[in-house]
Amino acid sequence: MQPQEVAEHAATLMLEKKAKDVVILDLRGLSGATDYFVIGSAENEVQVKAISESVVSGLESTGTRIYHLEGYSERRWVLLDCIDIVVHIFLEELREFYGLERLWGDAPLERRIDKE
Repeated sequence: MQPQEVAEHAATLMLEKKAKDVVILDLRGLSGATDYFVIGSAENEVQVKAISESVVSGLESTGTRIYHLEGYSERRWVLLDCIDIVVHIFLEELREFYGLERLWGDAPLERRIDKE
């Protein structure tokens, strides 16, 4: 799968577990570290866990390798590093506090996927 397809698939997996405000930021040309951020919010730590597990198993089933998983045991902000894409699953209040969309404000919003 191409990086954009992996990002779209990760976003779909997040939505299947009722993640909120899922967005894909296109970082190509802005970051040498990755091409896309996929960002979504969860209402509680149980949902962070469910979304994380769904994304991990769903991506791995397509052959996408997850090189680094961070924050899983705390279940407040989980980061999945697949090199070309990085998935961020936040508790709502942490997402607002850290404001990745603001930090990467120059990045085109590749796709905004609403939960409905």
